[in-house]
Amino acid sequence: MAELDMEQTAKDLVDKATAAGASAADVVVLEGEEFSTTLRLGKIEKLKEAASKGLGLRVFIGTRSASAFSSDFSSSSLEKLVQRTLEMARETSEDPANSLPDPALLGRYEGDLQLYCPDIAALPTEERIAWARRAEEAAMAADVRIRNSEGSWYESNVGTKVYASSAGFVGSYRGSYCSVAVSPIAQAEPGDSMERDYWYSVARSVAALEPPEAVGRKAAERALRRLGARKVSTRQVPVVFDPETASSLIGHIFGAVRGDAIYRKASFLTDKLGQKVAGENVTVIDDGLRPGGFGSRPFDDEGIPASNTTVIECGVLKNYLLNSYAANKLGMKTTGNATRGLAGAPGVGPKNLYLEPGTASPEEIIRSVKDGFYVTELIGFGVNVVTGDYSRGAAGLWIENGELAYPVHEVTIAGSLQDMLNHIEMIGSDLEFRRSVTAPTLRVGGLTVAGA
Repeated sequence: MAELDMEQTAKDLVDKATAAGASAADVVVLEGEEFSTTLRLGKIEKLKEAASKGLGLRVFIGTRSASAFSSDFSSSSLEKLVQRTLEMARETSEDPANSLPDPALLGRYEGDLQLYCPDIAALPTEERIAWARRAEEAAMAADVRIRNSEGSWYESNVGTKVYASSAGFVGSYRGSYCSVAVSPIAQAEPGDSMERDYWYSVARSVAALEPPEAVGRKAAERALRRLGARKVSTRQVPVVFDPETASSLIGHIFGAVRGDAIYRKASFLTDKLGQKVAGENVTVIDDGLRPGGFGSRPFDDEGIPASNTTVIECGVLKNYLLNSYAANKLGMKTTGNATRGLAGAPGVGPKNLYLEPGTASPEEIIRSVKDGFYVTELIGFGVNVVTGDYSRGAAGLWIENGELAYPVHEVTIAGSLQDMLNHIEMIGSDLEFRRSVTAPTLRVGGLTVAGA
């Protein structure tokens, strides 16, 4: 189905809804093709190739609203969808925050965000499988101590998204991504304890992926360095988060600044706009204009054009991240962070949310620590964004006199998000946009590492 046909389908459905009695309506249409395969020890365990399309309709009757979705695009089905959704809306409660955005705010970013590359769809199935196989073979060949594998994966997705509303907006864009990953298992000698780790590469095009052999070797290296892991005694030390684990800290910041958490007063950052909430070295940006970014798009799921939002600037909280509903609840203006699938009302999601990098290399940060913990894996979900309490299981490497000394496991990192934000002592220069929420290496002071 061509993009223009999908746009017309969305526009026609909006018109049907308003003609049938909706005071306002909007529609999302999604069409895509996805592929995934899992191999283990060279044998295919899973192979999935699927095409899908669907649309979601949201209607308003004054300040009442409801939504429904369908994968049947026939005229009779869409007529029933309109009637059913209107019937549901009439039964819902009035909510003054329910509305489409102000038409004056609608639009799209016209630059090239580099969201789509045709080489993903053009790659033959056997070559997609070969990417996963080559990654696992490289991991297994890296060292005799790599004795097993949890598997390797290749995934890809190409698709089109359309949004149309009765406020006068209709637009569409295409996107693509692919990824390769492998998780090898290391064991020093048969009968010894086993350690696993992983590595991956993800990109908007096949050409931008790391070679599968490089992914496999990196995964093997990460698994091997965990051999002989031990516990440590409980102590308060600097903790260095590698980029993979540092990104989760930025994810917790997102959880605390998203508009729905703020209007529910379910965040430790509620009523903190304009106040110092982090160290002066901390600046967090939500960048909707980054070419190829995994959170980039020309407009959000309410038709608001892509933009940049400064969340924290030199430690001061500048903005919450909002869709129209959250903005209405808070008496503020949307930041273009509406995100929506086919079902339900829009939620709040990040664009490309990141902590601005510093000037120190990861090696310099490690060398700065006399006694501390370098975290490479976080386990569990012991974070409360209402209170800021932070407690997570972790594994990684112990730092002694500025060097990675030995692997560590079965420990817990404890503190509070408030203290962590105010005690980011060093920020790395190694920022990579491998996901929509990201950060460089971080050294955080004053955390308790609880072990044996």
